[in-house]
Amino acid sequence: MSAAVSQTWYMTQRQLMVFTRQPAYAVITLIQPVIWLFLFGNLFKKVVELGGFGTTSYLDYLVPGVVVMSALSSNMWAGMGTLEEIQRGTLDRFLTTPVSRAALMNGNVVHNGLITALQSVVIVLLGLLGGADYPGGVGGVAVLVLAAVLLGTVFGALSNALGMLVQERESIIGINTFLLLPLTFLSTAFMAPSRMPSWIRRIADLNPLDWAMTAGRSAMSAHPDWGAVLGRGGALLGLAIAAVWLSIRTFRSYQRSV
Repeated sequence: MSAAVSQTWYMTQRQLMVFTRQPAYAVITLIQPVIWLFLFGNLFKKVVELGGFGTTSYLDYLVPGVVVMSALSSNMWAGMGTLEEIQRGTLDRFLTTPVSRAALMNGNVVHNGLITALQSVVIVLLGLLGGADYPGGVGGVAVLVLAAVLLGTVFGALSNALGMLVQERESIIGINTFLLLPLTFLSTAFMAPSRMPSWIRRIADLNPLDWAMTAGRSAMSAHPDWGAVLGRGGALLGLAIAAVWLSIRTFRSYQRSV
């Protein structure tokens, strides 16, 4: 177990080195969250007057949604990195070493989780600068970041599995494009549940994206519903474990095909 953990950390460091050598990438990934926060936040700021948002500021409501959406959109493309390593032959070369097969996959997942956590903290700070208020304090923010990381783990692991299965960029791009907007708008990202059509509300209850938003918003509120936080968080954790397991199983199938 200790060897697997150390090997996973080594594979994570390998990918973090790539990230640190491309600082422009970190800035580019924050452009879309800034647009969501300050363009949509100002465009729809009076929508809270309808009631049901649990706050008098739309920015307060929007920040957790933007954090979770950013985690989703960045991790859905993890499979592209896996596909690139397959095409360059890097992954096949690792198969000739005694490194843990789980570490080869989990290093990517841990790397994405660290980047997601950093990105989430930056978005929360940007919201704070824009005038957002977080009554739940640091603890509430920590729950939101953890929920975003768990959601990112789910879709990052699934994306890795997809990359090994289809081994085509066009297929990954098509599937991600197809899923991104429905997952986003069939959730409470922009609108309070009480203001949504009943059929969208029912779908949102089954949407992992919405689970992360609900857990984060509740933890950051003045009166957190810890039952909802633990329930949604536990569901995300279970889904993340299942997704990582599927990713490892898919990798072993790919290994047998080489």
